[in-house]
Amino acid sequence: MSEGKLYAVKNDDGYYWDFGDLDGFWQLNSVSCPITVSEDNAKNTVKEHGGHVVTLIEEPKPLVVPEWFDKWLDAFCRQGDGYSWRELAVVRILQQGWSKSINDSYQAFDSHWAIPHVENKQVDYVLNHKKELMVAALTGNYTVAKEKKYDVKVPYAVNSYFKKIGADYCIAGDKFTVDLDEDLAQFTEAEIEHYGLQDCEKEEVTDDEQ
Repeated sequence: MSEGKLYAVKNDDGYYWDFGDLDGFWQLNSVSCPITVSEDNAKNTVKEHGGHVVTLIEEPKPLVVPEWFDKWLDAFCRQGDGYSWRELAVVRILQQGWSKSINDSYQAFDSHWAIPHVENKQVDYVLNHKKELMVAALTGNYTVAKEKKYDVKVPYAVNSYFKKIGADYCIAGDKFTVDLDEDLAQFTEAEIEHYGLQDCEKEEVTDDEQ
């Protein structure tokens, strides 16, 4: 079987062979099963009953990557001009779990471009989704899945929420009187783990708030 392909047998009258009931050619809306996953089965049907093979190629599923990966890839590729940096990103993904980590850097990196740190759960995601992430990195042809984000409450405080002020630090701020930038005040699951806020109460941010 060719991956991603299905087969039908159609005669000169425009009727389709029924692979379900195996009782002849019928109009498409009357056939219980007009397709087979086996090319050999379709070819043998043509030899025995006539008609010709019609190959149906399934539409490839669009690549969808997490938001954190999109940010990582963008920062990684900004380190230099040209296609080679996409290739380096592919190599780094491939090497995850072997000789390198996705968090490792090259000496050639310009320090003014900050590459987001990949958390443990995200490293596991890379290990389990290498193929699609390498294709996404190489082609740039993908869509970004919107991650859930949360407002994280400060324990034992009224209307007080955490806000990020650096790669490893966050502070408390009054949600109603302090201007909390959305990107700084909203935490993903990975960020909650990174900042050690797992035991804090969290409130999911709705689409209207993002």
